[in-house]
Amino acid sequence: MTFIFTLCADTCPVLTPMMSFVQDQLGNDFGEKIRFVSITIDPERDTPEVLKEYAHAFGANLSGWSFLTGPPEAIRDVTRRYGVFAAKNANGGVDHTFLTSIIDRRGILRVQYLGVRFDPEEFRRDLVSLVKEQ
Repeated sequence: MTFIFTLCADTCPVLTPMMSFVQDQLGNDFGEKIRFVSITIDPERDTPEVLKEYAHAFGANLSGWSFLTGPPEAIRDVTRRYGVFAAKNANGGVDHTFLTSIIDRRGILRVQYLGVRFDPEEFRRDLVSLVKEQ
């Protein structure tokens, strides 16, 4: 699970294609045993249609990757639960913590990667390891 916004010019356009690359490396497990979820932190601008275009632009396979939006209060609740900071800035963008979380089938948070420095191969290995564990 990640928190993104489509007008991000910093970390989101770096990490989303990295996740798309990992999606392609997972083979049949992607969508069947492993799902990605990207939640917008800018629900006022990121409508379902905008998120669908964003997903398409980055090669997201929507059979296994959901791009979610919702009421601002619900988004704030989810970001708070996962320890993500998100606040509008003076330029109209959103300053935010870029956090990628791996959550198991029981809803237990297993691993979190902070920022753009996580290694896609390590991320893939962690995902595959979790599938084998369950």
